[in-house]
Amino acid sequence: MTRNYDFIEMKFPSSAEYVGLIRLTLSGVLSRAGATYDDIEDSKIAVSEAVTNAVKHAYQQDEKGEVSVGFAVFDDKVEIIVADNGQSFDYETIKDELGPYDENENIDYLREGGLGLFLIETLMDEVSFKRQAGVTISMTKYISESQVQPNGEAISR
Repeated sequence: MTRNYDFIEMKFPSSAEYVGLIRLTLSGVLSRAGATYDDIEDSKIAVSEAVTNAVKHAYQQDEKGEVSVGFAVFDDKVEIIVADNGQSFDYETIKDELGPYDENENIDYLREGGLGLFLIETLMDEVSFKRQAGVTISMTKYISESQVQPNGEAISR
């Protein structure tokens, strides 16, 4: 079976000092995919919120944990997955297990910062999650074809 996407995965210690690295990587991935400046900035805020919450709330203070971030780059979208259990991703399996956000779910850790899920849902095109052996959240940003030239470079304004 051939994949119709590229998958990039990062795993890092559960520490706030790595949030900037994720933002830089996300910026590069979205830029290469042809996203607009505004879409890149919105995505950086949403993903930073998800990663920061994973770093803050996934592990006890003395517990050493890991956070994984995966980027699935399609022709028309980029899906970003953040998981606070630090396990490697089997992208197809994770996508099958993820479900839409249900307001009745107890995911208070994403609300603690004040905006949490509201901010993520507002800035991203699709959001889904699962809570099992940690929390996994998937965020999608669609890329408009009119934004991309045939060689994959973004059209300047």
